[in-house]
Formats: sequence, C-alpha cells, structure tokens
Amino acid sequence: MKFAVISDIHGNIFALDAVLHDIENQRVDFVVNLGDIFSGGLCPAETAERLLPLNFPTIKGNHERQLLEMPPEKMGLSDSHAYRHLTQQHWDWLRNMPAELTLYDEILMVHGIPGDDKVYLLEEVTDSGVKASSVTRVSQYVKHQTASLILCGHTHIPRSLELDSGCLIVNPGSVGLQAYDDDEPYYHKMESGSPHARYAILEKYDDKWSVVFQKVAYNWEEAAKVALTNNRPDWVNALKTGRM
Repeated sequence: MKFAVISDIHGNIFALDAVLHDIENQRVDFVVNLGDIFSGGLCPAETAERLLPLNFPTIKGNHERQLLEMPPEKMGLSDSHAYRHLTQQHWDWLRNMPAELTLYDEILMVHGIPGDDKVYLLEEVTDSGVKASSVTRVSQYVKHQTASLILCGHTHIPRSLELDSGCLIVNPGSVGLQAYDDDEPYYHKMESGSPHARYAILEKYDDKWSVVFQKVAYNWEEAAKVALTNNRPDWVNALKTGRM
C-alpha cells in the first residue's frame, strides 16, 4: 500500500495544483486530505472546485468546523473570506465531511489529536516556545487508538514519530501556508523554513510503515500577490519565505 497525504491547503490553489501534479508521478494508490482546506487569504472556491471531483477521503480541520459553527460576524479574516466565496455545492461537501476517519482498519486520520482538532499532537507549546512532543505526551493522546498509522495536521510542520507500540504518527506539513503565528495557549510561531508546498508519501512494506516527506516548488510569488489583493499582507512573508 502506497498513498499520499495532504493537509492544510488553506485555499492555496497554486500550491495545491503543484502538489497534485507531483503526486501524479508518485504512483500512489490513493490520496487523503486532513483538512483546513479553504480558509485563508487566497482562493477558497477554486480550491474546492479542484478537489471536489477527485473524491479523496477527507476530514474537517478546525477551520471547517469553525465555518459551520461560528456566526459570520464573529469569524476571523481567514474563515470570513472562505465564507463569502464558497458555493452551495461546496457547503454541502463541507457539511458531510467527518471529523475523523479510519481507513482499512489501521489508518486513523485526525486534524489535531483524536477528539480535538485544536490541539497539536507532535508539537507542544510552552511559555518558552514550541518544542517537539515527547513520546510520553503523544502516547497519552493516542492511548486508546489501535491504528498502526495515525495521520495528523494542524501545525503545518512535517514530522513523524514512532511510538513504543510500533504505531507511526505522521504530520505531512502544509500544502498551502508554510508559517503562521497564534496566541493560544501562548504566543508562538510555526515556521517550516521555506516556501515550498509540503506533503508526504506513506508506504507499507513487510507490515511496516515508512514515510517520505516531499517539498514542491510552485509560484509562491503569485500566491503572495493574491494575498495582497485580498487584503492579507500578513500572509505575504509566510508564503514567500516559510517564516513569519
């Protein structure tokens, strides 16, 4: 079994098209999508149109949940931009997305941690900064899971961790936004360090999973121009450098 994992597109159709083209050359059996698909400063409707006919196994991210649950007047800039541009067909697709999904009885798809799309699984935010989660911390979050492979997104940082149980946990990184900052639970920055779109290839061989992280060049200058046009100058440096 060989498949591709994409996550955190955030409406970046330029990065998505480049990643999908790259995946075509990887000879994968299927592709899965871990959410945070539309919200941002770019092209939510175009992103939805590109993905809908592909019918990838797809889960909601925290931004999809927020689009469905939050009154428009209380949405942040990223969600409100998506809210204004999605069509009825896009909303129907969004409403039918599960929060989590299990494939082949061994692959668990979550956005954050099992049961919570806002908590980082492979990173921990402290008052002194962001650090990689310990095996002990991660094991506590997934202790009731029986999957041999757990896929997560949300942090935009490519990372993998194998637990003592043999379970492999993989975050493929972000297709569409290579840096951001947040105030919760403490102010922190998440930075991949380059503008390249990210995704991952997973393969099972001799009953063991392996992961290869992919970096794909695309026209991030064009994406940054669109962000400016959409009154999101805060996205420009993140898109062009992978840093805040």
